[in-house]
Amino acid sequence: MNAKEIRRNLYKVFRMTGIPRNVIDEKASLTDDLFMDDVDMACFLFYLETRFKVNVKNEEMTHLQSVGSTINYLQQHCA
Repeated sequence: MNAKEIRRNLYKVFRMTGIPRNVIDEKASLTDDLFMDDVDMACFLFYLETRFKVNVKNEEMTHLQSVGSTINYLQQHCA
C-alpha cells in the first residue's frame, strides 16, 4: 500500500469515528487536537485494524500519538 492510499484510508477511519474532516491534519494530536478519549481510541483501533488488516499490539500504542505518527506506523506495517 502506498503513502497516498494509506492517507486516504486513514482519513476514512477518522471519519468513521466521527472526526470532522477539517480538523484532520498530520500534525494533529489524537488526544489534544482530535479530542479522542479511551472509547474513541478503542473504536479507532478497531476500524484501523479492520481497514488495514494490521494487529496493533498494546506496546505499539505509544507510536500512535498523532495523525502523522499513525501514518508512519502504517507505512512500516502495511508495506
